[in-house]
Amino acid sequence: MTEDERFMKEAIKQAKKAAKIGDVPIGCVIVQDGSIIARGYNQRNKKKTTLGHGEILAIKKAGKVVGDWRLEDCTMYITLEPCPMCAGAIVQARIKKVVIGTMNPKAGCAGSVINLLQMEGFNHKVEMEQGVLEEECKKLMQVFFKSLREKKKQEKEEIGNV
Repeated sequence: MTEDERFMKEAIKQAKKAAKIGDVPIGCVIVQDGSIIARGYNQRNKKKTTLGHGEILAIKKAGKVVGDWRLEDCTMYITLEPCPMCAGAIVQARIKKVVIGTMNPKAGCAGSVINLLQMEGFNHKVEMEQGVLEEECKKLMQVFFKSLREKKKQEKEEIGNV
């Protein structure tokens, strides 16, 4: 197992925590000098805030550990390509590298819809690697959304039977 795979496995553990609380299973870890300094998973529903994305929560924790908002020598491992908000936060935090499990063709901002991480004109560009444990990360999303669709279908049927 490569170092990237090892850290992505840790991000997947975080994503599973999100799924357990009914949130979209996205998880991440931030690594500095070969050690995890912060972990995060989606908690939008639990915290009732748009800002409850795993990346944002992990960036806040990492900043406290490092003692600075700049995370210039850190790598973020994330199970799903970041959204515009998270991609912007990654750039603003000056994170050196992002390792992505699976891409997000509907809202991804690391190349799928737009690439904010490497956009010309910004004063910081983030190194990227894609597809680390891609199938496992993709499956987490597929299983979660299939279960959500089945739950909604069942709720509609129950309402129809009342």
